[in-house]
Amino acid sequence: MVFAPEEMLLIAGAPTLRRTALDRIAANRFPAYAAALATYGRALQQRNGLLRAIREEQADRAELRYWDKPFLDAGGEIVADRLALLAELARPLAAAHAEIAPDEAARSALGLRYETNAPAAAGESPRAALARRLAETAEKEAWNGSTLVGPHRDDVSFTFDGRDLAAFASRGQQRTAILAFKLAELDLLTALDGRPPLLLLDDVFSELDPERRGHLVRRIAGLPQTFVTTTTLDDLDPALLEIATTWQVIGSPAGAALADPVTAR
Repeated sequence: MVFAPEEMLLIAGAPTLRRTALDRIAANRFPAYAAALATYGRALQQRNGLLRAIREEQADRAELRYWDKPFLDAGGEIVADRLALLAELARPLAAAHAEIAPDEAARSALGLRYETNAPAAAGESPRAALARRLAETAEKEAWNGSTLVGPHRDDVSFTFDGRDLAAFASRGQQRTAILAFKLAELDLLTALDGRPPLLLLDDVFSELDPERRGHLVRRIAGLPQTFVTTTTLDDLDPALLEIATTWQVIGSPAGAALADPVTAR
């Protein structure tokens, strides 16, 4: 598992980044998820090709029916699994947030909200909701030449008390929320596999105040395998440094990165 600087785009960046992050976890959590995602991708590609041909009057709408079933079956499964996953992540996400930023967590509840273009009515399954929306958008799809509804257009929002963090949160708050999300993922994968995955935290301490840095260090100190990159060892607890192996990375004149032998502080 990796936290890198580009992870900061997870909250305010394009929806595809959040879908990809959710899909990665879901593929580990649900055995059939990756296959459903692949089936959905193929059906979506074929539907879009047919819709473009229909727009150019080179195909008949009846041809869509062949691909609608795998599209709906796989799409309904994807949405159902994503919703189930978000429900499972709720508790470890709140716990991780409370560990890193206890004062903030006491004031605002960090959550994840699934935003779908095919919301289900009471008692309606995700597949049935998607089928209904597909029928409702049939004319517009033919005019646009593309599939307008489905999990490929859904999104996930990080929220404080239901408010989207992308709209108001500071960089430090966003970083805290993303770190809590990563730690929640780590806890979920640990529960599934029985052992925590290797964790790599790249430039993780910037934009965190000293208190949150300390909480984060204490949170990761108990993990068996964690790699942390930082520009200064002052961010790390001396007790952690006593048991950690430390390297100093130096840039060579040629621009390559060289790692010194193990060094003491």
